[in-house]
Amino acid sequence: MMYLKNFVFAYICTIGFAILFNVPKSSLTKSGFAGAFGWIIFILINNTFNSVVVSTFIASFIIALIGEFFAIIGKQPITVYIIPGIVPLVPGFGLYYTMLSILEEDYELAISYGSESLLIAMAIAGSLTIVLSLNSFRKRKKI
Repeated sequence: MMYLKNFVFAYICTIGFAILFNVPKSSLTKSGFAGAFGWIIFILINNTFNSVVVSTFIASFIIALIGEFFAIIGKQPITVYIIPGIVPLVPGFGLYYTMLSILEEDYELAISYGSESLLIAMAIAGSLTIVLSLNSFRKRKKI
């Protein structure tokens, strides 16, 4: 039941950001599915490995693969699906608490939150880079 609730909330969140980013109406449900499925993968991997960075890397990798699939089928740019789909994984919580800890002059806690947020951002960027590079290689191989 918890996974279903998380799926629904992540789906709504992703569609909300997709609307803000002016995603075509025909791609809203696919974009929402990519974000919600990625969030469920994140929760499952995080419960298994107990590592936010590893679970973020794998979940964003899956989101990028789903986005690639939907982009090919729907003949849309891949960013239509990836950008809103990644939003549930963005470390806004950690960045907020990093700034709060700096303002409260608790620098050890700020370093802890900041380094974790930086690693999460690097995991997202790394996984997207890998999938987009594979896509580039696939396109060159066809020609």
